[in-house]
Amino acid sequence: MHFSIPETEVRSDENGSTYVAYNIHVNGVLHCRVRYSQLLGLHEQIKKEYGNNVVPAFPPKKIFTLTPAEVDQRREQLEKYMQAVRQDPILGSSEVFNSFLRKAQQETQQIPTEEVQLEIYLSNGQKVKVNILTSDQTEDVLEAVASKLDLPDELVGYFSLFLVQERGDGGCTYVRKLQEFELPYVSITSLHSPDYRIVLRKSYWDTAYDSDVMDDRVGLNLLYAQTVSDIEWGWILVNKEQHRQLKSLQEKGSKKEFIRLAQTLKYYGYIKFDPCITDFPEKGCHVIVGAGNNELNFHVKLPSEQMKEGSFKVTRMRCWRVTSSQVPVANGTANPSSSSKCDVKLELAFEYLMSKDRLQWVTITSPQAIMMSICLQSMVDELMVKKSGGSIKKMQKKRLSGTFQRSDSQQAVKSPPLLDSPDPSREQVVKLSTKLSSVSLRGLSSSNSASDISGNDFHGNYAFEGIGDDDL
Repeated sequence: MHFSIPETEVRSDENGSTYVAYNIHVNGVLHCRVRYSQLLGLHEQIKKEYGNNVVPAFPPKKIFTLTPAEVDQRREQLEKYMQAVRQDPILGSSEVFNSFLRKAQQETQQIPTEEVQLEIYLSNGQKVKVNILTSDQTEDVLEAVASKLDLPDELVGYFSLFLVQERGDGGCTYVRKLQEFELPYVSITSLHSPDYRIVLRKSYWDTAYDSDVMDDRVGLNLLYAQTVSDIEWGWILVNKEQHRQLKSLQEKGSKKEFIRLAQTLKYYGYIKFDPCITDFPEKGCHVIVGAGNNELNFHVKLPSEQMKEGSFKVTRMRCWRVTSSQVPVANGTANPSSSSKCDVKLELAFEYLMSKDRLQWVTITSPQAIMMSICLQSMVDELMVKKSGGSIKKMQKKRLSGTFQRSDSQQAVKSPPLLDSPDPSREQVVKLSTKLSSVSLRGLSSSNSASDISGNDFHGNYAFEGIGDDDL
């Protein structure tokens, strides 16, 4: 998640007194408005809970009224403070921090706590109506949906709630995964648009977990509905013969066999993003990015109109980051603190091991950059849990902080050309091998060999060297 405070507002309280409000944005969208005193209260609470040595520096109080320049300086300091807290693996996931953000979100949108009915959509468009409180957090709503569907408790962790925007062409754009610091009802209501909806979708990447889900009747139905939808949207590639086989299984009601056949198809389990821009292999290229199979897949249209395809494995990314900038709208200015409106430009950049001793930054410019980053982070989390012998059922929400450094002893696996012309005959998606070398979160060291990997396009099996969506 990318936290920023790009602007301030002068507002009036109930007594008519004016104060400066700091607008906290998450992923470029307003999350809440808070006063300096509220953030100071959060700081004091964190200090009381975790001690002075853990908490980042907080901008000091001022005796006299701040000048506009001092207000902007404080805005920058508070922004750095919020980012530092969020990036900390302990503070950023603490209930103190998350509950503060939830309460501030609700107060900003002026939505009282009351019982409401919230519509949650399944992948096939079916609606599930759940009775919740407006103040219920994401986990509460997910559990309410699971209860309504009779999904067993042990399978709830296999699914997540996503904010999705419906497009005019019948497709959809995955905006983000709903987080622990937000209230789903408030988040969807504050958008004031019927184009947005909350969708239940599986949240894991390894298709081996499909077996756990398919053992349950409700889990099987959810996974089947998602698979059918992904095929209809064109997210999964199907040739004529495979389409015939799938249709036959569908007519027979053979849902498990349908899913098992789909698992062998190209891009099964991927999330596809809207067309965007990349600087690889050259600046200004149009690209369609897909996330899945522990990689980002590129379908690139070169200036020569030639189409190329390639994949960037998450295990070969040394680090990644998301940056945002204010872009003025028509007749506006580029000054983020001005009253003129600006659009937010988001970029995902990752440093990739192209070949032995050659790292290169690759940048994607897309409104979905943070969603891409979240996908990368969840792939890393899942791989590390699996390597440590854990399971998705016990997988905890966690973040990686800092940039991981590759040890000098690591050797690169020779990689084929990064972008190949799409091969229409290649239908099978080969999974990354589970023979992963030992990893640790900080100062990691590992040794890898070519026998440890299987995959296509970009090869290489390295220690997980990513900073997550919080390390911005």
